[in-house]
Amino acid sequence: MINGDMQIKRLCLFAILSFPPLLGCGLEQATREEQKPSAKVAEEAAVLHLDHAQPKLPTMRLFLADKTVTAELARSVREIATGMMFRESMGENEGMLFVFNAPHQTSFYMKNTLLPLTCAYIGPDGRILELHDMEPLDESSIPAQSTNVQFVLEMPQGWFKKQGIQVGTMIVSEKGPLKQVLVGR
Repeated sequence: MINGDMQIKRLCLFAILSFPPLLGCGLEQATREEQKPSAKVAEEAAVLHLDHAQPKLPTMRLFLADKTVTAELARSVREIATGMMFRESMGENEGMLFVFNAPHQTSFYMKNTLLPLTCAYIGPDGRILELHDMEPLDESSIPAQSTNVQFVLEMPQGWFKKQGIQVGTMIVSEKGPLKQVLVGR
C-alpha cells in the first residue's frame, strides 16, 4: 500500500509525464524545459493509460441542483489516465468523476476520446468552478483557470447547459459531500 505522501508524489509525476497538458498553463517555456523527464521515466509513464476502453468503473449517484447523474469514479492513476478513452457510447445522464487527493490546477484533453464531452472543474467543496466543452480526439490542453480543482466531472457535451447547471452549482453525492466521501478513502 502506498502512503499518502508517496501517492501524491506518484500522482504528480504521472500528471507531469502522462498528461503534458496538466502542467500549469502559465508556465514559461524555460520552466517546461527544466521539467523534461528522462527517457526511462517517460517510457514508464507512457504505459499508465490503457490502450483500450477500461471496464466500467464503480459508480455513485451525484446530485446537481435537482438533477441526478450516475458517475463512474476514476480514482487510481490508471483510471484517471485512461478516463473515457476509446469509449463509444455514454448514457445521457451518465458521466465520469475524476477524484484527486488534493486541490490543484489541472488540464484535460481528449486523446483517444471518441465522444464529445463537457467537463466541470470542481473545487474541494463540490462547487463547479468552470465548464468546458471538449471535442473528440482533440489533444489540445483545456487548462483550469483555478488552482483549486479537486474533482472533474465529464458528461456528454451540452448536458450541463441543457439541464441549466452553471458555474457555482454545488454537487453532492448520495453519501454526502464529495470531499468527505471520496478523498483519502
